[in-house]
Amino acid sequence: MLGVRATDHRVMRRGHWADDQQVLQQASRHGAIRVATLAELGVPPRTAYRRCVPGGPWQRPLPGVLLLGNMDPTRRQLTEAALLYAGPDALVTGLEACTRHGLRNTPADERVHLLVPDGRKVHSSGYVVIERTRRLPEQVVRDGVPLAPLTRSVLDACRRLKAFDPVRALLTEAVQRGGLHPHWLLHELEMGSQRGTAIPREVLKDVTAGARSVAEIDAMRVWRRTGLPQPVWNMPLHHDHGAYVATPDAWCDEVGLAWEIDSFEFHFRRADYADTVSRNARYAAAGVVVVQTVPNRLRNEPDAVAAELVAAYRAAEARPRPPVHLRPRAS
Repeated sequence: MLGVRATDHRVMRRGHWADDQQVLQQASRHGAIRVATLAELGVPPRTAYRRCVPGGPWQRPLPGVLLLGNMDPTRRQLTEAALLYAGPDALVTGLEACTRHGLRNTPADERVHLLVPDGRKVHSSGYVVIERTRRLPEQVVRDGVPLAPLTRSVLDACRRLKAFDPVRALLTEAVQRGGLHPHWLLHELEMGSQRGTAIPREVLKDVTAGARSVAEIDAMRVWRRTGLPQPVWNMPLHHDHGAYVATPDAWCDEVGLAWEIDSFEFHFRRADYADTVSRNARYAAAGVVVVQTVPNRLRNEPDAVAAELVAAYRAAEARPRPPVHLRPRAS
């Protein structure tokens, strides 16, 4: 419920509203309230707006919507004010919704992006971006805030991002942390507006191929420089007698070559370093040739890394293929 009717709260006599601020707070949404609601409660619009002058006790973040306080507004207050401004059925989408869905790789953005029904006569104002849509999704409520589903929220955010890196980070996290299947994202991309879809479309090609991180997307681009057959990404590898070997970032099955993207940050913890040493020992015992690359070289030295991969591929090709095989994950 975005508005409050006079019957929902005790209506104060004209001129007596200032004696009972609690009633106003109860009628608000985290301190955000429509001027029309205040009028129903006995606060004349002229009085309400007068209290929003510089140095006054209230604020007016958006047309027709006030905040009952003069401190810097919280993100929740700005979001509630935006929803009140947009009217019934409005949903938060984009980066704000992604954050509220639990994603972390969200670039800083002061704006609140809202979806509203196609016929709604409301326009973007201040920090609020209004997008009218004929495909208004069913809301997902998080902490009392109506959100677009994660798939829609992520792609609405990506359509407005202008660089590859934040789109890569957001889409890979949406798949890994948010549990979205890449094909769901592709379907939503096809169904929605085509404006701003070039970058997310390009990134999703690599995500669909199996990339689980920004580094792996960079790795796929480096691999394409080699001219070698395409590897399989992130599939469990087992010895022929059944023992688990590893899940290489990339695997060339025809020659038995593994490629691992190992970050320095991962090895800061002793347990992570021990895991890597144990993994490499299993590769060696199985006779697998493995190439290890740190992520920053994928961007800073792509040609050198590509040359190393070609050399390792030729070395693996020159010796008998090890007795290992891929085992698809259980669906």
